[in-house]
Amino acid sequence: MSHSDVAERTRTVATPDGLQLAVAERGDASRPTVVAVHGYPDDRHVWDGVAELLAVDHHVVSYDVRGHGGSDAPAGRAGYDLELLAADLRAVCDAVSPDAPVHLIAHDWGAIQTWHAVTGHGLDGRVASFTSISGPSLDHVGLFLRRRGPRDLRSVLSQAAHSWYALAFRLPVLPELAVRSGALGALVSRKEGIGRPSVRDAVNGLELYRRNLPRRLGRPQPRRTGVPVQVLVPRGDAYVTPALATSAAEFAPDLRVRYLPGGHWIVRHRPAVIARCVREIVAETGGAETGGHAPAPALTRARARGAALVAARGRRTGAVRWDGGLAVVTGAGSGIGRATARALADRGTRVVVADLSEDGTAQTVELIERRHGAGRAVARRVDVADDTAVAELAARVAAEQGVPDLVVNNAGIAVAGPFADTTLEQWQRIVDVNLWGVVHGCRHFGALLTEHGEGGHLVNVASAAAYLPSRALPAYATTKAAVLMLSECLRAELAGEGIGVTALCPGLVNTPITTSARFAGADDAEQDARRRAAAAAYARRGYTPERVAARLVRAVEKNLPLAPVTAESHAALLASRLSPGLLRAVARLDGGPRFGGTRYATVRKEHRP
Repeated sequence: MSHSDVAERTRTVATPDGLQLAVAERGDASRPTVVAVHGYPDDRHVWDGVAELLAVDHHVVSYDVRGHGGSDAPAGRAGYDLELLAADLRAVCDAVSPDAPVHLIAHDWGAIQTWHAVTGHGLDGRVASFTSISGPSLDHVGLFLRRRGPRDLRSVLSQAAHSWYALAFRLPVLPELAVRSGALGALVSRKEGIGRPSVRDAVNGLELYRRNLPRRLGRPQPRRTGVPVQVLVPRGDAYVTPALATSAAEFAPDLRVRYLPGGHWIVRHRPAVIARCVREIVAETGGAETGGHAPAPALTRARARGAALVAARGRRTGAVRWDGGLAVVTGAGSGIGRATARALADRGTRVVVADLSEDGTAQTVELIERRHGAGRAVARRVDVADDTAVAELAARVAAEQGVPDLVVNNAGIAVAGPFADTTLEQWQRIVDVNLWGVVHGCRHFGALLTEHGEGGHLVNVASAAAYLPSRALPAYATTKAAVLMLSECLRAELAGEGIGVTALCPGLVNTPITTSARFAGADDAEQDARRRAAAAAYARRGYTPERVAARLVRAVEKNLPLAPVTAESHAALLASRLSPGLLRAVARLDGGPRFGGTRYATVRKEHRP
């Protein structure tokens, strides 16, 4: 479609009470119609970026609500009542798509009035889907405040702090003075990175607050809708908390919830993400008009989050973070990787189990499916040292399962022994797996997360050796220190994309590493003896992979930059900060860290660090 095909076409539509609304259309009118409703203090141009992207394959309509932009203003405050605004929306829908239901997308006060419309009867049979951004139903807000207050005062107080302006706008005269002086416009422009609003729009829009807040919040009703609803929740919204944004859960059973990195004016700052989210729900709910596409994986997960909210009836619950999610875990054929895959599956997450060992991945998937049934896990063979293989894994996961919410770069190997005795081949292999393997995972899956625009999390499994020098572990410690620093740098770079990065640092963990250990200079009999000794030593330590997995889950939930796991890893981190000289002195001791009672050893570990 050429640029001229998506050029804006304007017209006017009359409201039931005789006002003229300025309406703009883009795209082919025979395509599914998307009607966009703006909020305060914007006009229809807030949707320009989204509309241009959607108009390639949709009929996109935006309009100036009464009192804003090129539309007429009512004579008094009563003319801004939600019932009249809902009637305006019906008039626009009937004018631009008289023969087919429309898909609604609305922001801020546009979403508030659209919620009022779809939970009433004025749009019965006229709406195929509704995407709401930063604007809940006022009735749902009133019920949220009443129900949450006694048992979850923290959520109520948090929202009150975010909504200070709502009360201020109901004051007489002062808000108008703030608008006309330019102070309010300058504040919004500087804080949100948008242009200054029109004085006319900002003054008229104050009546939305004055007319509707006391009428709806004082006597809230449990207004419900059967329309498929998608709630997009900007995590950095300065005015609407996630708890309030999702307060409609019990009133909209066909609900999808998607958390996005960004602020209140995400429709301006991230139009490509908004357009993609709308395109996906239109494809799901538009039937034959959009070719009957299967729901996008991300939208399927969003519905699972919505279902979890409905089940919880608004209670704060950690399950929402995991239910319906997708994780990729490398080195998941045994040890920490397997325990992590199982822990995530236990929380409702689907897991891509990736490992060099096909037998190991099959066993992990079998354990998960035995507990949760088929479909919770899928096995994939990959050598993380092979950039092409990791790229192919990322592409396959995105195509078949969707973009993951969490990626755990866990695969690694270990080499023990002094620097002088470590061969070039051993150095090459440990760098390829421990460092390049993490780089490959972060590059390819990080690119997916960034392009997808819905945030996510990367966990890179390092080690206490990352900050604990040892003459016995130069190669291993070097690669793990590099993983730690890589994670710190990535965390800074990806923060703006809503992507967290955690470096997990286990210590001595009882895993199958002991059974695959290679001890330099030992014959077969001595190998077996030392393996048994190592296994016994690690068993006496008694720290299980399951405990590491639990720590990993907590680290993701808290978005920790660094997560030491065992007592020794915590102690080493503290010593590295308080007394690095002491650690260097210990590292010079001939005794150094040992593996299974042997000072220097070569350990092969293909499936976990």
